[in-house]
Amino acid sequence: MAIKITDECINCGACEPECPNNAIYDAGAAWRFSDGTSLRGVIDFGDGTTLDAEESQTPISDEFYYIVSDKCTECKGFHDEPQCAAVCPVDCCIDDEDVRETEEELLAKKAWLHMED
Repeated sequence: MAIKITDECINCGACEPECPNNAIYDAGAAWRFSDGTSLRGVIDFGDGTTLDAEESQTPISDEFYYIVSDKCTECKGFHDEPQCAAVCPVDCCIDDEDVRETEEELLAKKAWLHMED
């Protein structure tokens, strides 16, 4: 699974610098797959979908910080627990029930994001 930020977010920004994948963005900020990752140029998602890693993507929220689930690995391979949840003063970084991934899938996503062998 991934982590999501609920509408209880107070926009303090404590979570953003803690994310090793740069998956957390300020309200209304556009995001890119290349931000904080090794992804560059055209990336292939393995299902026939391709995208330019540098292309700006539409913000997921314009009201509070948000997490891009395609970049969230729950900090697997970096830390023992999701760092956003660890530092959130209002406990609004929670499991995203709509995005379920195994530990193996999360580690594979980390390897893909950072072009690890």
